[in-house]
Parts: sequence; C-alpha cells; structure tokens
Amino acid sequence: MTQEELFKKLIAHCKEYGFIFPSSEIYDGLSAVYDYGQLGAELKNNIKKYWWESMILLNDNIVGIDAAIFMHPRTWEASGHVGAFNDPLIDNKDSKKRYRADVLIEDHIQKIEGKIKKETEKAEKKFGDSFDKEKFVATNTRVIEYQKEIDVIKARFVAALDKSDLDEVRQIIIDNEIVCPVSGTRNWTEVRQFNLMFETKMGSVSEDANTIYLRPETAQGIFVNFLNVQKSGRMKIPFGIAQIGKAFRNEIVARQFIFRMREFEQMEMQFFVRPGSELEWFEKWREKRLRWHLAMGINNDKYRFHKHDKLAHYANAAYDIEFKFPFGFKEVEGIHSRTDFDLSSHAKFSGKKITYFDTELNQSYTPYVVETSVGVDRMVLLILSNGYTEEKVKKDDGEGEDTRIVLNIPPALAPVKLAVLPLIRKEGMPEKAEKIIQDLKFEFNCQYDEKDSIGRRYRRQDAIGTPYCITIDHQTMQDDTVTIRHRDTMKQERMPISGLTEFLQKRVSIKSMLLNI
Repeated sequence: MTQEELFKKLIAHCKEYGFIFPSSEIYDGLSAVYDYGQLGAELKNNIKKYWWESMILLNDNIVGIDAAIFMHPRTWEASGHVGAFNDPLIDNKDSKKRYRADVLIEDHIQKIEGKIKKETEKAEKKFGDSFDKEKFVATNTRVIEYQKEIDVIKARFVAALDKSDLDEVRQIIIDNEIVCPVSGTRNWTEVRQFNLMFETKMGSVSEDANTIYLRPETAQGIFVNFLNVQKSGRMKIPFGIAQIGKAFRNEIVARQFIFRMREFEQMEMQFFVRPGSELEWFEKWREKRLRWHLAMGINNDKYRFHKHDKLAHYANAAYDIEFKFPFGFKEVEGIHSRTDFDLSSHAKFSGKKITYFDTELNQSYTPYVVETSVGVDRMVLLILSNGYTEEKVKKDDGEGEDTRIVLNIPPALAPVKLAVLPLIRKEGMPEKAEKIIQDLKFEFNCQYDEKDSIGRRYRRQDAIGTPYCITIDHQTMQDDTVTIRHRDTMKQERMPISGLTEFLQKRVSIKSMLLNI
C-alpha cells in the first residue's frame, strides 16, 4: 500500500468513525473547511488540554489569556500583515490549477532529498554494519551533486524572496523543469502575490462600516495585551503568555485534508525576555518543545528540525519541528526568535509606551520575544496519521486471517478511554456494566457496547483508538473481577473492579505525559 493510498484510507476512516466531516456536506461541502465529529472533538480537546497544562501548570512564569478574534484594523498594519502577508501564486495554463510557487520549489527540493536518501539506503544495505553514513554523504559523487543542486536552488530562492523578485521565483521553476502535478506540463503563468487575510465590515450601515479582518494568527492578541497582563499579574521578565484560539487565512492552495485549512486553531506562547538573552531562550524552548512531542510516545525518527533559510521580517532565528506525514515531512510547530519587532511596532502605531522596567537592571527596555506556535489541527492529523495501522490477525473462530484496523493513539489523548462490554445481554451483566460506568465516568470518558460478538466489539474500539476494554463475564458475577484487554497488544488480564480507577489513572491521565517533558 502506497503512502497516498494510506492517506486516503485515513481520511475515509475519519469520516466513518466520527472524527472529521467535510463542512456543510449536505450542500456539497465548502473547500478546505472541516467539522470535527464526536470523537474528533474529544481528541482535539485532549490535545489542547495537554498543551495548556504543559505551559500553565509546569511553568510558574507562564499565564494564559483568551483574546478576541476581532481586533482594531491598525493592529494588522503594525504587525505587517496588511502590507506583507502574501503568498506567491502561479497557475498552470493547461490544467487551470493554481499553486503556491514556494511550495512547488520546496516539493522539488524534497524530491532531490529523496534521491539522496535512496542512494544512502542502497549503500547501507550493501555495506551493512561497516557503513559510515556521514562519510558516504560527504564523499559519494552522486550525493554531492544532488546536495549541490539543492544548495543552488535554496540560495536563488532565498535571494529572490529577500528582493520580492517574483520573476526570479518563476525562473527557478522554469530552470528546474518543475511540472504541474496534474497536467505534467511546464506551461506556467507569471507569479503574483495574494493577500491571505479575510476582510469583513463592522457597523450597522454598510456605507459607514469600518473594514476589519478575521485574525490570521493569535499572536497579536498577546502582544497588544502585554502591558495588561504584566501589570495585573505583576509578572517579572522572563515570563510568557499562552493562548489557544481560532485563526483564518484565505488559502488559495488549501490541501492535504486538515493540514492546511482556511479556518484553523493555534496554540501559541510568546515568551518575553531581556534583549541579548533571546537566542539562549530560543534554544531552550526549541529543545523543550521537541520533548513535549516525544513525551506522547511517538518515535523520534518521525520528527526533525528544519532551520529557516529565509527569515520572516520580525525574526533573527527560526526553526520548524517537522513530522513525517504520509505526504512527507511537514511543519507542525514553529519556534521563532521575534526580536522586539512586535512590541516596538505596536508602540509606534498606537502611540502608547510599551516597555518593561527591570528592577534588577534599574532600566526600562522593550522586551524581546521567543515564540512557539503549534497548529491544533495539524496535531490532530499527526496523531491520527501516526496511529492508523492495519494488521493481520486470526479470526475469532481461529480459522483464517482478518484485518484489524487500530488507531494507536497515546492513551491520555484517546477520545474514549475505556469501553465496558457485557459478555451477554442477560444474567445481570448489563446492569453490572452500567454500574461500573457510573463509578468511572466522572474521571474517564467511557463507552458502553452490548451489540454483536465480543470480538467485533473489540474491533470497533480498536478502530477509534480506545486503549482499554473491560469485559463483564460470568466470573465477574461471582467475584467482582473483570477482564481488561489492552488495545496495542490485545493481551488480557484479570483485575478486581475496585482496582480499575487506580489502574486507569496511571495510564490514561495527562499527568503521565507531563512527567516526561
């Protein structure tokens, strides 16, 4: 099964089991907009809870806010979004499809990197344990040529973006013979800039209404509240302000399911520091944020850091944490050293003094900022992509094989933590199961299921990622013990009902992951 086929199966699975639906589907949907179903909403909320508690509970100097989506339009002039929040777009004349020019170039570079990886893997198989990867990459003629090709493209691309030279961006596409994925031709238009902000009107009469914007990011709500939070909370630098909220971008080339949408949610934290200490804090947060990801128990090999060649106008350092999705390594989180650009710019545009008096230094200054920004929807896709597995298992009757679809979701993030299943629908077993749920539901999201054979019920719970199934059987009615089935191993163990709460608390609580950060 190819990665593309796997991704299509995952998307279908998300709809079938109530994770994610196309928005307004009865009206044929709305492009690049999705609704979270009953299980998707639970998963999304669990991810947000994990992030929020990792920021607020584990850090004495970080507090959270919830800023409004609508902001004064001057906010977006100060931030640079009105003048510079653009994507370079290019059309293929044959397919009539529109693409982001930068993404076409980045995808082309990724293909060359794939060639390097292929050469390296072939050599590793050939030489086995004696293989020296670093030496091979540094000395192999073909790999050196590939890397040189990448370096040349990157250098041209960064220089073109620095100068806003759209003709050169197009020429890079032409020179590297980059084709349209649909038509396979190189019949390209000119590259044009397109502003990504949604506009709307605020006012009772359209003629007198003011133009405002749906926020394209949540960070500015933190910056404009810097003084309010600092003074009301008596915060001392270094300190951070965290926020989870919706943002909106008029993505022309929205794609890859919920990876790139027009309405999405962000988890952002802006950490305010003394000028000159920002790069030290940048490194600390870069390491800490990767630990947050790895604490979920996901394989380290699926993550990598990507250093930005082209820095945003506000940054002096930037890295992305990338995850290996079925469609390749893509960004899930950005860590940026934003300098003092944001606070200084808002001070200039608002006419208000935005500084911090440092009692230790006995001086005032404009703080520098280190940012971490995670896409909630991308984290949902990360968890689902990482967890979706198809395995061959023996059928319930022991004859032949069956396919088990399982979502190996980290237990603390799973939408349903446990399913309670009576073996049969009589002899008091359903009533016993209901009592167990009544005792556990205040701490854990439980699900009751009595339909079909026990094997088919297990399969349904595997497919939605439920980490534990509790079965009520004849022995339960005699000694108050139950069978617990583990999702990942399918192994079963016997346990007294009185021990269920402690068993689950150790394994499915957010705390179990927070302890590993």
